[in-house]
Amino acid sequence: MELVKPSIGLLFWMLVSFGIIFWILKKFAWKPILTMLKAREDSITEALSAAEKAKKEMEALQSNNEKLLAEARNQRDIMLKEAREIKEQIIGEAKGAAQKEADKLIKSARENIQSEKNAAIAEMKNQVASLSIEIAEKILKEELSSSEKQKTLVKTLLNDVNLN
Repeated sequence: MELVKPSIGLLFWMLVSFGIIFWILKKFAWKPILTMLKAREDSITEALSAAEKAKKEMEALQSNNEKLLAEARNQRDIMLKEAREIKEQIIGEAKGAAQKEADKLIKSARENIQSEKNAAIAEMKNQVASLSIEIAEKILKEELSSSEKQKTLVKTLLNDVNLN
């Protein structure tokens, strides 16, 4: 029960030991503790300012990224538009070249047809002339079998030549 009801001697020695411990703490530990607390406070303040700075940089980077993304989208749209134009131009050129080639082939075919037609007509004329000559020969052989008919034919031909 003595501890529940402290005596004056105990209180005195407790105060003396507390004072000694307080003086030792003040002499040796108080400055390092305060220095450490100040350093901790400074590091926390520094970390907060660095975090605020990083936050601002992140916001700036984010807005910069958004600008870059918008610019990239615009460039992509421009490139797609140019690609479509180039595609249409190539298709148009190919159609034009195909049309020219088709026209050239049609023209060549028409020329071939015309030349074959002319050759066929010439061949027919030659065959008709050849047949006509053969027919005429046969007729003349029949007609001119007698000398009297020959003389009559020669006179007629001479009269026709003089008339022309």
